[in-house]
Amino acid sequence: MVAKGLKTGDLELCFKKLGMVGGAKGVIMTEWKDLPMELLLRILTLTDDRSVILASGVCTGWREAICLGLTHFNLSWCINSMNSLLLSLAPKLTKLQSLSLRQIKIPQLEDNAVEAVARWCYELQDLDLSKSLKLTDQSLYALALGCPRLTKLNISGCSAFSDFSLAYLASSCINLKSLNLCGCVKAATDHALQAIAANCSQMQSLSLGWCEDVTDVGVKSLAFGCPDLRALDLCGCVLITDESIIALANNCLHLRSLGLYYCQNITDRAMYSLANSRVKGTHDLWRKSVKYRYNEEGLVNLNIGQCTALTPPAVQAVCNSFPQLHTCTGRHSLIISGCLNLTSVHCACAFQAHRTVRSFLPNVNPAH
Repeated sequence: MVAKGLKTGDLELCFKKLGMVGGAKGVIMTEWKDLPMELLLRILTLTDDRSVILASGVCTGWREAICLGLTHFNLSWCINSMNSLLLSLAPKLTKLQSLSLRQIKIPQLEDNAVEAVARWCYELQDLDLSKSLKLTDQSLYALALGCPRLTKLNISGCSAFSDFSLAYLASSCINLKSLNLCGCVKAATDHALQAIAANCSQMQSLSLGWCEDVTDVGVKSLAFGCPDLRALDLCGCVLITDESIIALANNCLHLRSLGLYYCQNITDRAMYSLANSRVKGTHDLWRKSVKYRYNEEGLVNLNIGQCTALTPPAVQAVCNSFPQLHTCTGRHSLIISGCLNLTSVHCACAFQAHRTVRSFLPNVNPAH
């Protein structure tokens, strides 16, 4: 962070020193606009996003520097006039790769601002539009046409999007690797998931939390079309059954995080399929490369809270197959909240601790 705590006099003194150095080399700098482009770009990398906005109004040279050098930008701090500000800035952000427009309080962002981003920010790869309640399908159609290089998109809480616009986006943004659809009840349907599976084979992280219309049809299509999935959130997807989990276990061998909170149709059959997938995954990885260690693949997070049909033996089998799942204090990565019958399930740490305690106990021979 620069300029924090500096006074006008300090800045002028710094500029005079720069002028003296530049003058010694035959380059005379009399105003801030005379600073070399390389130095302007360096200054921009050290300032916060609010300062960048102010800098764009200094002079033509600074505006050009912003156009050439700014690749990451965050406007989530803006609680007033975000829409108008983005409309004015978008034409200057032609090299932008990452943009955060997360709505924190009152929704401000409208379709015309997203259309401006799509028009000018062709190189955009990472976009956060979460909680933008005013946006409609028009925004997704614009992004599909203008930002085909997107690899990460967060539209969680954008409840107005439809599954048709999401399917259209998926057909254009085929490089998507991370997609957050949490709470997008209208958009996250089996139709949209089938489009994602058909077009976005590189998908690694997908959040479908509380998308209540998702069924086994959509999840199974993801399992077959996106085999590189690493994180999948299905919390609150109340219609899915064991069939979804079995398909994921058989096809998504790199899965590291799985959320099944409140999926009450999930039974022991799904748990045993996950446990057995560990064996299959280990054999496949060994065939590909011996550099993989045993713990470098497999589940490290599993949320089965409120899945009340599960029994201890089935969940213990999963825990035994994936030693990075923890129930111990401070390392809860196996979430079993609301499942009182699963309190007997313990991770490898608990068994190791038990063996350690026993090793310190004196040998006691039973009385004859």
